[in-house]
Amino acid sequence: LKALEAEELRLQEESVRLHQINIYLSDRISLHRRLPERWNPLCKEKKYDYDHLPTTSVIIAFYNEAWSTLLRTVYSVLETSPDILLEEVILVDDYSDREHLKERLANELSSLPKVRLIRANKREGLVRARLLGASAAKGEVLTFLDCHCECHEGWLEPLLQRIGEEESAVVCPVIDVIDWNTFEYLGNPGEPQIGGFDWRLVFTWHVVPERERVRMRSPIDVIRSPTMAGGLFAVSKKYFEYLGSYDTGMEVWGGENLEFSFR
Repeated sequence: LKALEAEELRLQEESVRLHQINIYLSDRISLHRRLPERWNPLCKEKKYDYDHLPTTSVIIAFYNEAWSTLLRTVYSVLETSPDILLEEVILVDDYSDREHLKERLANELSSLPKVRLIRANKREGLVRARLLGASAAKGEVLTFLDCHCECHEGWLEPLLQRIGEEESAVVCPVIDVIDWNTFEYLGNPGEPQIGGFDWRLVFTWHVVPERERVRMRSPIDVIRSPTMAGGLFAVSKKYFEYLGSYDTGMEVWGGENLEFSFR
């Protein structure tokens, strides 16, 4: 038993070294798990006119992502998004070299009619990889997600409704926390925050200012924010292109969110 525990510990440490999260444990968790609901009860009272909401293409770029976190993201999107709103899920492989992301991944996705796999011919970096997905998207709205996310039931509707109301809105969800080591869903214990930046042009989080709290008529109203974190957001495809999309000269992630926010 001790030898087994020691071997498991070694495998866990190796997975953390490779991925910065405990993939050894993630691989033992269902790809189809559902997260517990920890949202404001008022959210459940919201009603949506599904026939008049825009459709979306969900774009997920990845590079050498672990199997379980990538597939859990895909299945989470498929299983929590209303079929009438989800045009497609576009996976963009940014020239990964891990064996499990080649034929095995293509075979896994081939049975999922709404999922498309695009492969870059060379390493592009997050920004240009996302642009590959955006250029191929058929949905009216582009929804960008990181490749290690899990979605709640009802995550998509409020994003699309806001864009349906105002095409120039760029909408970000509240980002909850999943523990990197235990994969326990921790939710978001604090109040929602808005984005800002410091004089080094580094993204920062800030409490919602009093003037914005006064403007809000309900705790589930939209909160206006000067900048966004950039990993997860939805934007009208037409408006994204009108703004000039991303700067194709950006090689890695970390500045595209502020640059796009300033536009």
